[in-house]
Amino acid sequence: MKGTTDFLRALDEIEREKGVSKEKIFDSLEKALLKSYEKNFGEYENVKININRTTGKVELFAIKKVVEVVEDNITEISLDDARAISTKYSLGDDVSIKLKTMDFGRVAAQTARNIVIQKIKDAEREVIYNDFQDKERELISGQIQRIDRNNLFINLGKLEAIVTPSEQIKTEVYRVGERLKFYVKEVKNTTKGAQVLLSRSDVNFVLRLFELEVPEILDGTVEIQSIAREPGSRTKISVFSKNDDVDPVGACVGYKRSRVSSIINELKGEKIDIIVYSKDVKEYLSNSLSPSEVVAVFTNESENRARIIVPDSQLSLAIGKEGQNARLAAKLTNWRIDIKGLEKYKEDIKNGLIEVGFDGEQEFIDNGFEL
Repeated sequence: MKGTTDFLRALDEIEREKGVSKEKIFDSLEKALLKSYEKNFGEYENVKININRTTGKVELFAIKKVVEVVEDNITEISLDDARAISTKYSLGDDVSIKLKTMDFGRVAAQTARNIVIQKIKDAEREVIYNDFQDKERELISGQIQRIDRNNLFINLGKLEAIVTPSEQIKTEVYRVGERLKFYVKEVKNTTKGAQVLLSRSDVNFVLRLFELEVPEILDGTVEIQSIAREPGSRTKISVFSKNDDVDPVGACVGYKRSRVSSIINELKGEKIDIIVYSKDVKEYLSNSLSPSEVVAVFTNESENRARIIVPDSQLSLAIGKEGQNARLAAKLTNWRIDIKGLEKYKEDIKNGLIEVGFDGEQEFIDNGFEL
């Protein structure tokens, strides 16, 4: 029949273009037809519907259990009547009795059609959700489709993702039609389909950019230990190498700064400090204040506190504008850091304004403030 052939062709097209399997559609269709049939022909309470996968022909069966004494004609059949259909039946068996479909009218068919359309939409949404769930916590490129109430809506082809104001970089100006990279922060499966939340402010956005630009990070030769970021302004990243022949900072910076420059361009000029991670806490803390020089580092490991002495000429650089360098260093190392200029530190020690007690501090003082 032409109608059946068109139906099967339509299923092939849906499977090919939308990625929804024909088997899932057949299964949904059978359930929908059953629901519609029971709704419109309630006297058949125990009905099974089968759609031939090759011909598309719909067949209805009443399922009845073989019993000695029939008490319910809808769900039960006597042994004699069952064996009149086939001698193979015994007590307790289920018998499938084919029903005529001619009474399965237009109202029932319309109900089934609506349910099937919904099922296909659900299956379609599931395919899209699974596709984007695999991309969660990865980088993705997309074009800004529209801007509404400061939310960016990004065209990802199969769906429109969102970048809320908190996930944007405050210093960036966004334009409709602009194509950018984003970090896939979260993928939710909602009643309206997959909801994808993107970010450019997340610290992992920087991590993924480094993985993209630095092969040594991707293959595991160089590892990122920690990242501290103030989006749009500055990022500190600590790295170390598993291979003594590979300089971790050099690998991240690249020849003529090509690798880090590419990342900075993507971040619209955000500054990036790349420092070497060290298992030696004092060395790591010293490195974290880059680009400032450091005279001495004293620690109190029980309280995770550090006192860092820098040359007076380097004090403003160590602290940074509005305290940013010190703040990022503290986030990067997960230590509470107190920074002091050397001359002021000497004066405070002399006047008894500092309680000496950090590891290595008394020795430093006894040596005339020299290591």
